[in-house]
Amino acid sequence: MNRFRGREFPAFSEHDGFAVVEGQKQKIAADINGQADNYILNVNKAEYVAHLVSTYTINPLEIHADQLSVSTEERLIPAEMHPHSFYVHAGKSYPKDVLTFHLPFTGQAELLKVRASTFSMSAPRISVKGQEIIFEFINFNMDAQSIKREADSRVAQLVSQNAHLTRDLTAFNGSIEQIANQVFDARKSHLLKKGNLLSALGVPIRKSDNAPTTFAVTAKRTPAIQAKPKPVVTEKGYKPEPALDNSIYQQILKITHDVGKQFERLPSTYAGKEEEHLRDHFLLILEPNFEGSATGETFNKSGKTDILLRHDGSNIFVGELKYWRGKKGYLDTITQLLSYLTWRDSKAAVIVFVPNKEFTSVLSTIEQATTEHSNYLGFVSKPELGWYQYRFHVNGDRNREVQLAVQAFHLSV
Repeated sequence: MNRFRGREFPAFSEHDGFAVVEGQKQKIAADINGQADNYILNVNKAEYVAHLVSTYTINPLEIHADQLSVSTEERLIPAEMHPHSFYVHAGKSYPKDVLTFHLPFTGQAELLKVRASTFSMSAPRISVKGQEIIFEFINFNMDAQSIKREADSRVAQLVSQNAHLTRDLTAFNGSIEQIANQVFDARKSHLLKKGNLLSALGVPIRKSDNAPTTFAVTAKRTPAIQAKPKPVVTEKGYKPEPALDNSIYQQILKITHDVGKQFERLPSTYAGKEEEHLRDHFLLILEPNFEGSATGETFNKSGKTDILLRHDGSNIFVGELKYWRGKKGYLDTITQLLSYLTWRDSKAAVIVFVPNKEFTSVLSTIEQATTEHSNYLGFVSKPELGWYQYRFHVNGDRNREVQLAVQAFHLSV
């Protein structure tokens, strides 16, 4: 038995995997650094990085060893390829059966030439046809067991080498987001320094010294609007936008969650009350915990169900309180809430009171329906049962991201 070598190459050997990965990293940096200044300053970073991850991820090969098949045909084999024990004449060819093994795979065939950080010095020789790895044996001795044993060994080598490469690629793929963020941040920081935009507008929200302790949050209070440059291209140049500091946003959400849980513990006290009355109770707890700007009023009412935190006439936080009225009503509430927001990095919350006996099914509907909204960008976290945090965007501009929290509370008597 011998191999019939056609257009073969040593599997997982020709290209250095480290060089392939480094080349991909350079492409990521070139992509970011090749964008226009205005694009980097205004693009939604999370969305752009997600695009880079999907673009530069190298999907590992999948070798389907369980789908191995074999075909056979008679070919004329040159005398020079016969074992020495065969009596043949130089320059002549003799008919022999050639067994061709077909090993299906999924992925880029070029990866079959990439050498992993762990590799074999005796790489099996293969060829590729479509989405099949091909290797062949000439049957000189009709020994089926020997053929099967060598074929199994060849497949095992290929699967093992692919596993090594898969580990390398998986590690690289897992690092793309961090690499992209680092390059993006460095580029944007350089642009901001160049434009002398190192400080953003600030709304000085601080912890009040005489806040009640009922729903107090132990975390240290910090100014709500910190120096976060949020440049927007305008006719006159760049304009930094104010943004509610994320730590303050999370503290607001912690307080609203604590208040909602208090409602759940005393359903007979709060169930059935109008949304406006429930909203006023939230305001009663929120207002003493924070100090506002020169106006003296931190949180404002709007309509019957809204809680607003404003700066320079625009909303940087909007909370909407509603009773659960089904999927459509829930999605309409999100749409209404987003219509109040215009600045990038705005913060928002939808607080839902569920009078239904069955609470779990409502939570399932919330999880499923949220992703169907046209402004939905992505899921962030689930801090508690019934508390979800998502990424949305303002109407008409995917680059202006909104952090949206949804908190659902069971108010069934």
